[in-house]
Amino acid sequence: MESLWMVVAGLCFAVMGVFVKLGAPQFKVAELVLYRALVMVLLGWIVLVRAGASVRTPRLGTHVHRSVAGFVSLFMFFYALAVLPVASAITLNYTSPIFLAALLTLLARERPGPRLMATVVIGFVGVLLLLQPSFDARQAWGGIIGLISGAISAIAYWNVRELVRADEPEGRVVFYFGVISCFGALVWMAPQTWTPITWSNVGILAGVGLAGALGQLAMTRAYGKGKTLVAAALSYSSIVFSSIIGVTLLGDVLTLVSWIGIALIIVAGIVAVQLSPVTPNAPPPQVSSD
Repeated sequence: MESLWMVVAGLCFAVMGVFVKLGAPQFKVAELVLYRALVMVLLGWIVLVRAGASVRTPRLGTHVHRSVAGFVSLFMFFYALAVLPVASAITLNYTSPIFLAALLTLLARERPGPRLMATVVIGFVGVLLLLQPSFDARQAWGGIIGLISGAISAIAYWNVRELVRADEPEGRVVFYFGVISCFGALVWMAPQTWTPITWSNVGILAGVGLAGALGQLAMTRAYGKGKTLVAAALSYSSIVFSSIIGVTLLGDVLTLVSWIGIALIIVAGIVAVQLSPVTPNAPPPQVSSD
């Protein structure tokens, strides 16, 4: 099932998060975004060449909408991280599946079933229990920005869905997102001083870029070819993987409530996959070497 690519994306984004954490003391946020985007451009181009496709597209406007929405959402998310507790900013950003469900209801002919919608809500409850966000009245503006970042992320994912379903190659979607993210990061870095790249930190940049680019490819396939809300429910897996990495590699300690949150996220993902409707009269699956 194509939606399961979101689990691969979740693992890749969790690994990317580790490299971002390692690189944050040395590099500015815009630099990390730029180097990740450069690898996305390269990897997207390689995927296109291997598939015998080009970067030319008849849907440039939709690519621009997707890419600008993704970059603006990322910028707002980082702003929220700067002014809110980390758990609170991440929780607000992960409202995107709920906004995506709203877009499906308003814009698509397919209307999410109540049980599938419930899995998204249960998964979000798991996120709340795992991260246990806290909010202060003085942080209201940061909270609004964080919530908007989740809404704009949903718009980006919607555009990914529409592009791939219009037969745009996944590599091309990632390529254009990388190009526009490079431009945005360069503008972001314009008033700042660049950090020198050395043999001691180039591996961190490579890790951020490769894990992020592979995650984008997997996420694009999940939203483009899988069931939208199933992929949305499975997107919470990134938080689970990040928590497990934190416990096993970084010595983090989780409370009982956090483990209950992880269990809810996993259960929501499993149930979402089980509830995924089967397309009637679909052709038999083809064996692929991918």
